[in-house]
Amino acid sequence: MEWSIQEIAKKAGTTSRTLRHYGERGLLEPSRIGANGYRYYDQAALVRLQRILLLRELGLSLPAIAEVLAGQQDTSAALRTHLALLERERERIGRQIASVRTTLHKTENGEELMADEVFDGFDHTVHEGEVTERWGRDAYEKGDRWWRSLTDAQKKAFMEEQAGIARDFGQAAREGLAADSDEVQAIARRQIDWLSTTMTPTKEYVIGLGQMYVDDPRFTANYDRHGEGTAVLVRDAMKVYAERHL
Repeated sequence: MEWSIQEIAKKAGTTSRTLRHYGERGLLEPSRIGANGYRYYDQAALVRLQRILLLRELGLSLPAIAEVLAGQQDTSAALRTHLALLERERERIGRQIASVRTTLHKTENGEELMADEVFDGFDHTVHEGEVTERWGRDAYEKGDRWWRSLTDAQKKAFMEEQAGIARDFGQAAREGLAADSDEVQAIARRQIDWLSTTMTPTKEYVIGLGQMYVDDPRFTANYDRHGEGTAVLVRDAMKVYAERHL
């Protein structure tokens, strides 16, 4: 059997544009291209796409995924590796769910919270490889040292600040506010101030980071849960702010 690019995109929960981008990067070639110019994918391509999507969800960048795929020619062995990683991730997410349930229960009942319970299953080091590849080892180590230096209360406040910024971007998106409007630019300034806590953001960094919020499905989903189009608004607002002030 084979499927068209539109069929595969729909079944995989992605877009034709993303699949074409994977093809341009040499990650996922179509099994054939029809006379009409449409791309078609066979079963082997489906398995390869599954591996790509799994690795993306595990936090790997596209260049890193290319290296993994090139180094693992045995599909069965690769899938066993993916399965083991997913089971580890399932265990971690299970701990996160239990942690949030405990926090909710104790908060509603006025019980004292323990730091180990609140942060069980939360691990910022899962993005170590991606941060290192994008911005260098020094950037990761500096951020890691800063994060570990915080108290539990400071870590919570830091994450709550970003959550509030994301909610406000979502509200702005729902109201249809423009990226260069005063209201949205005020939120963008808060976003840049938040980033400045750990580093000195440059124009190129801010614009690149904003683009990543749209290109990376994980970030897009995180923002768009506050309203469809929020990630795009964040990207555009950060670009406007960077060009004006950085």
